[in-house]
Amino acid sequence: MNRFVNYIRDTRGELVHVSWPTRQQATVFTAIVIVISLLVSIYLGFFDYLFSLILQKFVL
Repeated sequence: MNRFVNYIRDTRGELVHVSWPTRQQATVFTAIVIVISLLVSIYLGFFDYLFSLILQKFVL
């Protein structure tokens, strides 16, 4: 139990050194991640659709 308490104490001490983003930075970064995720999903969806059409031509 003593090791666990020391771990928690050390972790809290390290969190003091973390440079936390502001609310505005967090919002902007979240928006960037959402936009990039949507773009990648559209890109991959397009190629999935394209390859499915090609495979249907060979199978059917």
